[in-house]
Amino acid sequence: MNQTLQKMLGRIEGYRSQMADMQKGLTRIPAIAPESGGKGEYARGKYLEPYLKGVFDEVKELHAPDARAEGGIRPNYAAVYKGKSNEKTIWIMAHMDTVPPGDEKLWKTKPFEAVERDGKLYGRGVEDNQQAIVSGFFSIKALKEEGVRPFYNIGLLLVSDEEIVDEYGAIYVLDHHRNIFGKEDFFIVPDGGDPKGETIEVAEKTFLWLKFITRGKQAHGAKPHTGINARRAAAYLIVEMDNLHKKYPQENPVFEEPPHSTIEPTLKIANDLNFNTIPGEDIMGFDCRLLPSVNTDEFIKSVRDICSGIENKFGVKIDMEVAGRSDSGTETPIASPVVRLVKQAVKDVNGFDAKPYGAGGMTVANRFRLKGFNAVAYSRLDDMAHQPNEYCVIDNMVNDAKVWAHVFLNAK
Repeated sequence: MNQTLQKMLGRIEGYRSQMADMQKGLTRIPAIAPESGGKGEYARGKYLEPYLKGVFDEVKELHAPDARAEGGIRPNYAAVYKGKSNEKTIWIMAHMDTVPPGDEKLWKTKPFEAVERDGKLYGRGVEDNQQAIVSGFFSIKALKEEGVRPFYNIGLLLVSDEEIVDEYGAIYVLDHHRNIFGKEDFFIVPDGGDPKGETIEVAEKTFLWLKFITRGKQAHGAKPHTGINARRAAAYLIVEMDNLHKKYPQENPVFEEPPHSTIEPTLKIANDLNFNTIPGEDIMGFDCRLLPSVNTDEFIKSVRDICSGIENKFGVKIDMEVAGRSDSGTETPIASPVVRLVKQAVKDVNGFDAKPYGAGGMTVANRFRLKGFNAVAYSRLDDMAHQPNEYCVIDNMVNDAKVWAHVFLNAK
């Protein structure tokens, strides 16, 4: 590593106590969505504003209106530290909101008072996603304090509402302020990872939740011929849904767990009938995780065709509802600059290889892939998100900042 980078890494190492202090300040300010009984992220944004304005060359406020929230807004900030070239901006993206603490009896510390112990910080939000806010900020603060201007612009994008549906955060920014991003920009989202920091998430599956209400005719169990058994028809529906694996057999080795689409019956709503009653209604749901190569609309049409066939076979009526849907964006190529730079940074800073992979779940990185940007989710996390006694490993936070600094200085 060159001398400038070594100085940067040394400076970041020296920020440990300041990074912990910022974590403690953030933790004292709950940033819980109105849907979850909170006031939103307004106060947390106000806490961060002086930090942003003290380091970045420009700070844009991209606040989404929300009358339910404190201040009537859900705050979003796009802060840019200028590089030598405006050709592109390398963005670190983090979210300011957190989930509620849950049952506080399960906590060994007060959830909104960060406690430092044995190399960890305990408190609600310290890992999800304050670790990203802090590591992103201090990686760029190190550039300023070393007097270094990287080749490209560096941005810190802080958004609201990630824990609900991104409507007032990433989606709002992309829909209303798309012009702040250049077509060559790329995004690093430290909101997904593993305890060893060995995975770089480059793709996600579409998630699709389907709810089915099968309506037949209730009857006495001794006289099934007088009714139409909704449960039997629904059982056939499960079998026919399973056959969709044959229609959509695609595999992608980037997705290891598993490498194909999954179509699983999950939700089952009880009908409270006894043994000798033919059910006239059956309600169930499926959780489908589809590879990016599967067209979601075509898949839904295939399901509707199955429903029509079962309706004709059994004389039932099946109402299908799309209860949840988030399409996957285009996979970020393994050969893209963002993957290459993060991979090399992890190798040089942490001493091991990180492997690109695809996730079955969803991160906010996918919002940017859907708009045509290359984005990866990477961080070194113990995966304590949403759990009681959530903690952040301080070494992870510091080393993440070093990885970002390495990326900034080597992007040319």
